[in-house]
Amino acid sequence: MATPDPDGTPAETDERRLPDDVAVEPAARGDVYALLAALFAQPDEELYRDLESGAVTDEFERLVDRSGLDVAPPDCAVEDDHDTLSARFNDLFVVGYSEVVDKTDGTVANEGPPVSLYESDYRPEVSWNDVNLDLARAYEHFGCQVDQEVRRNHDHLRLQLEFAGYLCRREAAVDPDVAAARLDFHDRHLRVVSEGIADAMGAEPGTGLFGRLADFLDRFTAADVEDLAARREGGEGA
Repeated sequence: MATPDPDGTPAETDERRLPDDVAVEPAARGDVYALLAALFAQPDEELYRDLESGAVTDEFERLVDRSGLDVAPPDCAVEDDHDTLSARFNDLFVVGYSEVVDKTDGTVANEGPPVSLYESDYRPEVSWNDVNLDLARAYEHFGCQVDQEVRRNHDHLRLQLEFAGYLCRREAAVDPDVAAARLDFHDRHLRVVSEGIADAMGAEPGTGLFGRLADFLDRFTAADVEDLAARREGGEGA
């Protein structure tokens, strides 16, 4: 997802260029969301080295400490080699399976991966179109665009995390009232997919790193919502 910097200039979400006079807590939360967005992907060799060295765990500890939220950071140590970790990601989030349910006519039942990274899969009461249209409007309202070269629907977890990170950066740098939009985005979307993924991962064996990340995502977004709601009740922000 390409998003503007808080001053309106184009930038990628994972670029963390902020003015010196930013609010520390929302800026740190934005970096947490950006880091999570990078981790909910098949790890390349560079990311794997950072995981293996402990650099990612250290970065989470630093950011969570600055976030103002009372949440334990995740342990991102990896026991798997790079190929095994990549295969674990695929098994959990990418590869479904097909099963012949009627050999007489060749009827096949197709199942998606055990854990979906798409919000709409956790919203049976809402149509796929409504979920994605609502997100598209939110992204557009804040000047964000989904990278057309990457084939992902608007409700994919990584896009939502990138957008959440951008809103935090905007709140930190230029517009404290964006806190209200952040709370709304959590309530309507990010908390839904975070809870859904955490629940789905709980039913899977051997989730390793990705299970710990899902648990942290659930706890971190819940704490962010609680803090934003308390600030709203206290009259802070729009």
